[in-house]
Amino acid sequence: MQGQPTTVPDDGLTTRQRRNRPLVMVHTGDGKGKSTAAFGLALRGWNQGWSVGVFQFVKSAKWRIGEQTAVETLGELHERTGLGGPMEWHKMGAGWSWARKEGSEADHAEAAREGWSEIKRRLGAQTHGLYVLDEFTYPMAWGWVDVDDVASTLRSRPGQQHVVITGRRCPASVLELADLVTEMTKVKHPFDSGQKGQRGIEW
Repeated sequence: MQGQPTTVPDDGLTTRQRRNRPLVMVHTGDGKGKSTAAFGLALRGWNQGWSVGVFQFVKSAKWRIGEQTAVETLGELHERTGLGGPMEWHKMGAGWSWARKEGSEADHAEAAREGWSEIKRRLGAQTHGLYVLDEFTYPMAWGWVDVDDVASTLRSRPGQQHVVITGRRCPASVLELADLVTEMTKVKHPFDSGQKGQRGIEW
């Protein structure tokens, strides 16, 4: 399609206005690649000179995944040389259900709520051009973060701020307001035949 829309709505907007509309994007489904695709958007945003904020909600704080190193390195490169845009990486507290940090579920829920409060503050201040809310569907599904609050905040966010949310079982109200929804569907995976996770592929 080469970036061309299939229809042109009669909404009175100019081509420029339509080209610069802030988007909410959701990568959901059971297949692999949701976070990877979001980090690809973060790289594009960096190249455009945007401020990019990555907020990782679920992966264990003990893990340092490859994307975190890349994001932090690009952020340092921007500070040193002015290339690209500023990039930040924030871990919001909770770990995977089988590898959680010490602390109760209430502690993890509170960490998720605090993380969402900080994102709300930044959206209000128009801090970033792109927000990557990695694995954010889980604290919403677990009731740790209020879905209605998320939906209303995203719908009313000011300025030119793109938001991408990743994770399985994204709430219907968030899917409804999103401009782009991609569902990753697993056709085949090495785990099915007993393959273990690989460095450079899974992390």
